[in-house]
Amino acid sequence: MKGITIDGQSSVIQVKFAVVYAPKRSRGRFSENCVFICESELDAIEEANIEKHLFAAKVIGPSKSSEGQRIYYLDTWIDTSIND
Repeated sequence: MKGITIDGQSSVIQVKFAVVYAPKRSRGRFSENCVFICESELDAIEEANIEKHLFAAKVIGPSKSSEGQRIYYLDTWIDTSIND
């Protein structure tokens, strides 16, 4: 997401691979309870399930929203068509 700066020496906000529950993929940020962190890009691709609205992605976070929730920002969706 534009506007997010990652400090390579900090472990607070990081770029991570994940499976994201997203009924509509038009959103750019997701509550922590919709994001399932994976060890690798391949793990995220393997865990994705389009029928259940679970999509592989690269996310940035967690960050605290103005409402006090922990959220992740979408960096990019990962194409899982290689699994089809």
